[in-house]
Amino acid sequence: MQLTITGQHLDLTDALKSYVTEKLGRVDHYFDHVIDGHAVLRYMAHEKLSNSAEVTVHAPGHTFHAESEDQDMYAAIDLLADKLEAQVRSHKEKLTDRRNDHQVPLTAAAETD
Repeated sequence: MQLTITGQHLDLTDALKSYVTEKLGRVDHYFDHVIDGHAVLRYMAHEKLSNSAEVTVHAPGHTFHAESEDQDMYAAIDLLADKLEAQVRSHKEKLTDRRNDHQVPLTAAAETD
């Protein structure tokens, strides 16, 4: 997955970039058709929960979006990754349920009676 990380009112360190890449890389474990993603990390000094993380991930036929806020940026990224992972897992389960939903033909059902 190609991931673009942007920081607003925040210096992006290599440690922060690698942490975001590692956490959002878990999405590939569930859904390997992800095209790209864009993460925005914000520091908002005037807010009670001053750190905000937001991500948008594009996959064929669907776009995933998640946001989170916390006092600690790393905690906000953890919450964000959990939300995104839940969305991707739910989407994948829907896809596999539709593929495995086989209906019994009427002739086979009549023969068993």
